[in-house]
Amino acid sequence: MRAYVLHPDTKSKRRRAPELALAEAVSLATALPDLEVVGAEVVRLAKAQAGMLFGSGKIAELKERFEGLEVGLVLVDGHVSPVQQRNLEKEWGVKLLDRTGLILEIFANRARTREGVLQVELAALSYQRTRLVRAWTHLERQRGGFGFVGGPGETQMEADRRAIDDEVVKIRRQLEKVVKTRELHRAARRKVPFPIVALVGYTNAGKSTLFNRMTGADVLAKDMLFATLDPTMRGVTLPSGKKIILSDTVGFISDLPPQLVAAFRATLEEVLEADLILHVRDIAHPETEEQAEDVGEILESLGVDEDVPLFEVWNKIDMLSEDTRKALLTQDARTPGIHAVSAITGEGLDGLLAAIADALDEERREEVVELDFANGRARAWLHAEGVVTSEVQTDTGYRVTVRWTDRQRLAFHAL
Repeated sequence: MRAYVLHPDTKSKRRRAPELALAEAVSLATALPDLEVVGAEVVRLAKAQAGMLFGSGKIAELKERFEGLEVGLVLVDGHVSPVQQRNLEKEWGVKLLDRTGLILEIFANRARTREGVLQVELAALSYQRTRLVRAWTHLERQRGGFGFVGGPGETQMEADRRAIDDEVVKIRRQLEKVVKTRELHRAARRKVPFPIVALVGYTNAGKSTLFNRMTGADVLAKDMLFATLDPTMRGVTLPSGKKIILSDTVGFISDLPPQLVAAFRATLEEVLEADLILHVRDIAHPETEEQAEDVGEILESLGVDEDVPLFEVWNKIDMLSEDTRKALLTQDARTPGIHAVSAITGEGLDGLLAAIADALDEERREEVVELDFANGRARAWLHAEGVVTSEVQTDTGYRVTVRWTDRQRLAFHAL
């Protein structure tokens, strides 16, 4: 389908450079399969019009352009009310998606886990229920997408509302089962005595590329917004010999719809449980500071513990000029908690990995553990962990002296 992207620029609500916001919106659009973006522009607005969003002159001008380019879908990078959507679709003879609808479509196409799919559908329901301006066709869909892009037309509002409410009940029941299963997995993971290191950052900052570089995994890593939507976890042995679990997470984005933050709380729970957070920044992006602020706000809204250490990983230094790159590397060397790297070339990663090991070098304490002969599994676990400093056989079993971290002690008692 041929698509055209519009970014309404209202000075009173401007947070970012409109041209950069438009570029991000185009990137969002290209993340959807089967869409061909044939044009994009910033539309200056002194004030949004209640019924049509844009003024009549601009609407007529755009209509002529859309007809000439044979546009079938218009993407508006901002909020469009149900009334505005209906009026603009009628005036232009096209389908229209606002920013929330577009992000929902992308999430639907990218979600992979069962919970991810269900949470996205639930988020879509609250969005769609406020609209009810076209057939809600995705109830019977087999794969990603909600039908916002290709719905067949209008249906009776009440029938839609009943269908949505019935589906909400079904999805919530399914989610209850999935959440119970996930809690079992999390409980099992807590028994693993390895720290969790979570990668977070603005979408397209290079988290998945860094994840692949650090783990050797083949996670989807493309120059595409929202390339990763479900958490991916891998064990990593640091050069120091220390073992960690590395978690890749969904990219954050400015103006993320509130219902989607809630929908992906399950995905981001890995961040809440992390022992160390790596905030990956695209340091070559002209709005890297603004992106960092957005990430910080979302982390705060999630309730991330301020006591959890956080490193800023300044990624993509390979895209900078030589002078800028050298300046950043100098700042890296002088500033604790900042690490300039290139996930593509590997530059700076040795220093980052060493810093991760140092940050997670937990205090160890010595204790004596009494084990009977029947408890061979626990004894084997202690030796496998390398925490045994001495062992004496007694009449009933073994007296084992261990030197371990609090994490290892808790994992042992959970066996």
